[in-house]
Amino acid sequence: MSKDKKSFILSALKMALATFSSRVLGLVREKALAHVFGASGITDAYSIAYRLPNMLRDLFAEGAFSSAFVPVFTEIRTISDEEARRLLWSMFLLLGTVTGFISLFIMGFASEILHLMTDEKFTSDPQRVEVTVMLIRIMAPFLTFVSLAALFMGALNTLKVFFIPAMAPAFFNVVMILAILFGPSVMENFGMNGAYALGFGVLIGGAVQMLIQLPILFKKAYGPLGPVKLFSKATTKIMNRISIGTIGIAATQINILITTMLATSTMVGAVTWLNYAFRLFQFPVGILSVSIANSNLVHFSETWKKGDRIGSIEHLKTGYFFSFLTVMPAFALLFALASETVQLIFEGGRFGGQDTAMVTSALNYYLVGLPFYGLYKIFSPTFFTLDKPKVPVLISVLAIFCNIIFCVSLTPVYGFKILALGTSLSMLVITLLQSIFLNKYLDIGIRFFLYPRIFKIFIAAIGCYLAAENVSQLFYDREAIYLERALYFCLSGISGVLAYALILGVLGEFKSLLKLIKRK
Repeated sequence: MSKDKKSFILSALKMALATFSSRVLGLVREKALAHVFGASGITDAYSIAYRLPNMLRDLFAEGAFSSAFVPVFTEIRTISDEEARRLLWSMFLLLGTVTGFISLFIMGFASEILHLMTDEKFTSDPQRVEVTVMLIRIMAPFLTFVSLAALFMGALNTLKVFFIPAMAPAFFNVVMILAILFGPSVMENFGMNGAYALGFGVLIGGAVQMLIQLPILFKKAYGPLGPVKLFSKATTKIMNRISIGTIGIAATQINILITTMLATSTMVGAVTWLNYAFRLFQFPVGILSVSIANSNLVHFSETWKKGDRIGSIEHLKTGYFFSFLTVMPAFALLFALASETVQLIFEGGRFGGQDTAMVTSALNYYLVGLPFYGLYKIFSPTFFTLDKPKVPVLISVLAIFCNIIFCVSLTPVYGFKILALGTSLSMLVITLLQSIFLNKYLDIGIRFFLYPRIFKIFIAAIGCYLAAENVSQLFYDREAIYLERALYFCLSGISGVLAYALILGVLGEFKSLLKLIKRK
């Protein structure tokens, strides 16, 4: 195995380990939220209020910004560390100013924004409207904090620091857990609605997520350096790329706006059920796909800027293979144990069996798109490095509008669950189209996407699903005490993992995987 390939895999594993900790805490956060508030009008209010800054973070944080910033920052850093440092703090000022003004706008027009995002059924309850508007105002500055956190993360990843930036969201989750468990009583002591604790938890958690990365930047000698040029050639290039990404983000927001309205028009709790299902869907995506994608972006950009086309394609192929290798067993296990997973994590307190059934059905529809979502996370940023940022944007716009037509047509007939299926089908379309264009620009051929090792993974995933499902059917009892259910759930999951590894071994992959683990 080449040194570059080892570096790629090691950085992905570091990020996956850190992100796993964050995602586990995220599930604890959701469990606490479900236990304290259930699936109610209050949780719908929180989900809708949080959705607004969370939508915009796709542009200014994990989405278009990271894809635009990392390749340019990598290119400047190969020329001069001092210039890269100036670029970092130029973008800090620009990003902070832009997102700050947007946050102020959201705070000023929170009521009007809420009426745009929901239908009359949701806004017919004055108390729910009041709570949602206040939550929107409290959480608005979170956009600035999380955007600057993403800026620091992109810079540190380029400096080959992966673990601490990936751990930053874990601190956000710790703050949120404390806010959910102890915040409502504090709010009520001050004569405020207990739900406002959720908003303050998001706000403070975002600030902590940003600040926790600063010491590492200082240690790497990338602290503030003046004077900086706000509109240098590099910052202009980044902003131009972001402006292109804005088209795709705008289409995404239209999609989210319409699907939110459709969800609120079905029944109380629909927004919350979809939110919990999407959180579970995001668990393997956040741990595996995002870690692999971020590692791929850094290494692909570095080798591409050096003119090493073969090395860049090799990094992309490694990311593609590892995405399937890690996501497919997660896909199989979640599909086999969807109901058990929802019951163990969320059920209890105000979250009942009916809520479990609703979240499970939505989760199954989301899972259809899980393997494609993993590839999307890898492919999409690659186009920015290739200086083809318009391609993923236009593809996303096309898929999103197809999804809107799909959801508007079928939601009145099949209910809120069709919104989850629409997301999955959109991701399938996006991934297929991106594969076609990657083949066009890199001339990698069909064998890049369809080679024997990928088919072996699919066969092993089927065995993983069958093993986990059968063991669960034999032993898992929904009426048993929690510890007994958790034990048999773990037994089912372990059975699936062992079946996956065993089938890969029979198919000749086990030896190479053991060699990889031994090296790491």
